[in-house]
Amino acid sequence: MNVTTHQRPGVYSAYDASTIVSGSGGGRLVGLAAVNTVATAGEVQTITSYEKAVAVFGSDGDEDMAELIRLALKNGAGGVKAVAVANEEGYDAAFALLEQEEDLAVVLCGSTDQSVQQKLRDSAVTAAENRRERLCVVAGAAGEDEEALIARAEALNSERVVLVAPAGLDRDGEAISGLGVAAAVAGVLAGESDPAIPLGGAELKGLYGLEQRYDDNALDLLILGGVTPVESVSGIVSVVRGVTTRTKTGEVQDATWRDLATIRVVDDVIPSLRTALRTKFARAKNTAQSRSAIRAQVVLELENKLKQEIITGYEGVEVSADTQDPTRCLVDFSFTVAHGINQIWLTAHITV
Repeated sequence: MNVTTHQRPGVYSAYDASTIVSGSGGGRLVGLAAVNTVATAGEVQTITSYEKAVAVFGSDGDEDMAELIRLALKNGAGGVKAVAVANEEGYDAAFALLEQEEDLAVVLCGSTDQSVQQKLRDSAVTAAENRRERLCVVAGAAGEDEEALIARAEALNSERVVLVAPAGLDRDGEAISGLGVAAAVAGVLAGESDPAIPLGGAELKGLYGLEQRYDDNALDLLILGGVTPVESVSGIVSVVRGVTTRTKTGEVQDATWRDLATIRVVDDVIPSLRTALRTKFARAKNTAQSRSAIRAQVVLELENKLKQEIITGYEGVEVSADTQDPTRCLVDFSFTVAHGINQIWLTAHITV
């Protein structure tokens, strides 16, 4: 930035511009593991701007770590906790590191290899079992057809995995994998504060285009097969409908977890209750009075979720002492998940 100097007295000015992309203040964090030869492998780096991503990981293509971070931040993530891996064999250790992070909403990997994505799924499931609930978003390779995508979803088959398609385009309009699309979807999920709002219709910013557009028949097959389709209309890229890859329980077809909002609501309600009870009853006695207070707190939390339209109802809140362990308090309840509107059907009765 240069200021032209003259001899006339006065006030002179100059300006410059840059394309700063930084994290959303209200968004949660995204975890990312990807092959990178610039940064030290095996270290968790917290990145909140694209400039820092380039400084730490370099910039050498449309699917590098900096680009995936840019897309996650641009679409709503508050920041990205990124781990560089030296090669494909380094993903196990990177996923193990991300498992220990407490505040991740979504995790990504920089690979379309199915075996790596299955390891990411297993890591997300393990983290959730240890009270660190998160989703993971994965993508297919360039040129992957509907049949191959549905087979990939079936191999993943988890309510914690979102498989997006189709693949994207680079700056020159050439087909690349769907990793950038996955990063954009992860950013939207991390930035969304209401888990019951459907993902369908969410705009994905910063993408250069999509490899193809599916017709209605293809969309039906993909959605029923556990694939979240994305489309571009009039230059705006958006999600058609958000679903998980969980289409089966055992060998039986099961649509219970297909809608993405279901697991998102569960991951909102259960941790909220855990946090409230841990905060208020850290050193409580297992007495009738304490159990009554615990029940009241659970009802209060569920009422708040009901008012926020995250759930549509609850019942059967019961608190009791465990007959096998006098130090354990059992809390039992049920609730109904709020679902978003994916379709509106109009029926017109016309009199002529």
